[in-house]
Amino acid sequence: MAGTFSLGIDIGGTFTDIVAYDQATGEIVKAKELTTPDDPSRGVITGIRNLLGVDETNAEDFSRVVHATTLFTNSIITRDGAKTGMLTTAGFRDAVEIGRERKFELYDIFISKPEPLVPRDLRAEVPERIGPNGEVLTPIDLDALRQKVNRLVAEGVESVAIIFLHCYANPAHEDAAIEVITADHPDLFVSASHDISPEIREYERSSTTAANAYVKPLAQRYLDNLVTEAKNLGVKAPFFMMLSNGGLTHIEEAKSRPVLMLESGPAAGALVAAHFGGAAGEKNILAFDMGGTTAKLAMVENGRPHVAYSFEAAREKRFVVGSGLPINISTIELIEIGAGGGSIAHVDAMGLLKVGPRSAGSEPGPVCYGRGGSEPTVTDADLLLGYLNPEFFAGGSIQIDRDAASTAMVPLASSLGLSVPEVAWGIHDVVNENMASAARVHIAEQGHDVREFTLLATGGAGPVHVYYVAKKLGLKRLICPASAGVASALGLLIAPARVDRTGTVAQRFSEINWQELEAQYKVLEADASVVIEETGFTPAEAVVTRLADMRFAGQGFEIILELPDGPYNEDSATLLRETFEEVYRETFARTPPDVEPEIINIRVSMTAEVSGVNVNADANSAVLDPKRGSRLAYFPENGEFLETTVYNRNAMAPGYQFSGPAIIEESESTLILGSDAEARVDNQLNLIVDLTKER
Repeated sequence: MAGTFSLGIDIGGTFTDIVAYDQATGEIVKAKELTTPDDPSRGVITGIRNLLGVDETNAEDFSRVVHATTLFTNSIITRDGAKTGMLTTAGFRDAVEIGRERKFELYDIFISKPEPLVPRDLRAEVPERIGPNGEVLTPIDLDALRQKVNRLVAEGVESVAIIFLHCYANPAHEDAAIEVITADHPDLFVSASHDISPEIREYERSSTTAANAYVKPLAQRYLDNLVTEAKNLGVKAPFFMMLSNGGLTHIEEAKSRPVLMLESGPAAGALVAAHFGGAAGEKNILAFDMGGTTAKLAMVENGRPHVAYSFEAAREKRFVVGSGLPINISTIELIEIGAGGGSIAHVDAMGLLKVGPRSAGSEPGPVCYGRGGSEPTVTDADLLLGYLNPEFFAGGSIQIDRDAASTAMVPLASSLGLSVPEVAWGIHDVVNENMASAARVHIAEQGHDVREFTLLATGGAGPVHVYYVAKKLGLKRLICPASAGVASALGLLIAPARVDRTGTVAQRFSEINWQELEAQYKVLEADASVVIEETGFTPAEAVVTRLADMRFAGQGFEIILELPDGPYNEDSATLLRETFEEVYRETFARTPPDVEPEIINIRVSMTAEVSGVNVNADANSAVLDPKRGSRLAYFPENGEFLETTVYNRNAMAPGYQFSGPAIIEESESTLILGSDAEARVDNQLNLIVDLTKER
């Protein structure tokens, strides 16, 4: 049995999910632990320890460990990262503060712009200058550099970001700065922009590099500690990290470029939704992942999650573009709202019921956990509605108290003039509407009708809420896979190795030396191949995708498109131009007359698929009665609490059919279905639910 298990670890704001998958037998062993925010590795180690010995699972049996975490993005949001300094070209100290000189709310006189991660007094200017073509205009003054760095270190800086002008065209000055800093201050963490974000646009490049520097000490200490603690348990398998783009990388790359992992947890959820949706015969999926702290939604089209090449972190206003810190990384495109099981309900200044974004998290957690929480949450409401089993929450590992939840709900109900059941349903409904509204906007922005998609629920709270979210969206079908509550951890195990690299060329078609362009793509591919190989995959078997950021000359921004395979030469110009114009026309319904295209950035995406891993659940051939009893649960379409059949999800065999209203329990989550639901179990043990009536 040795060396047959893959271990997936997903740390969320409330729960840490751990899954061991036996590659030889397909067996899945699961654990769900409360996240330990003071030291996230502690919850992970506890979960691993609890897995050991279950079904003969041993530490030496793990062949690889794959990890995703929200630790780094949370650090940026809460501003508790490392004390960070910045070195810039003389005159560019304030680029991260000036930004694009645009207000994201034009007429808001009280606007609060996102604060840079590096305060002004820790941003130092260095005499040096490189031109846009890579020519040295002013040699770097290394003595001045030393003085600036010494001052920053004296101020207590433990990490520094180097952002020199036009270093994407020539990194010589940044390389010289790195050499000096590492020699004089070997314990100082260094992030250079040509290594983190080698692209034009000073503001975005500076913001991305600063974010990397801000979380780099945290990443290194956390990952080193986690690996050490796991080894102490006997886990000797290599560690891999999930990236925001849905791919994997090795631990050293993760420690060097932690900014690439800001959205790693949500990415795993989208990836596994695409997998389970495909297994159920659905290619267009809305991946709905609701955990204890947040709810996420990603669009999967033709079996592939959408990937963006930039996003904004720590937005002042969640859905307002420009209100966050721009980050130049590839990431699975999704929306995230503060609506999870731990989201706190309250009455706003207008006397209206609101839920989130504040969360009780895992410490103290919802009131029903009995860990000191006092404010009512979504989980408390779901318990009072009869949707959750107090004796079987998280597989029985956590005892939840219905009476405590009811007592906490009384002040809120009194302030609204409602009964406790009424306010509990109100909380549940508000959360569902928040998610549905966000989904409508997101899908419309992508140019699609939401009704073209099937909703797939994952996360501990996702199945509890998915039915009424689907009803609000007017959908005809929803899917709930087996082990939905730990699906993101399962998604880690099927993730491919992936490396994205970029470089700036900034040339019009008439200026391009096509042999030189081909050579630049080859350089990026060679760099990506090194990481793929270090991650344990064979570069020769990897799939290489070439992309480019292109625009018509004179335009301010680009569109990113996939290019035909190389090699490129003079004969490629016509094909690449036609490819660009076709995508441009599909996007904007027209092309400008007689305007020359230009390539701004080139990109390479290299992926290598994991072999021998299939996380679809094994069919249960045993003849078991899935009905495990009944309990009272509230269904608004009936206007009352109904005695509702409770099903054991693990006893459902392929072909089993039933109708709503119904409660379907498994150890990690509970699926709630209303009266118009017709459910069946497919061969992969997905629950396929057809909704027969319009709401």
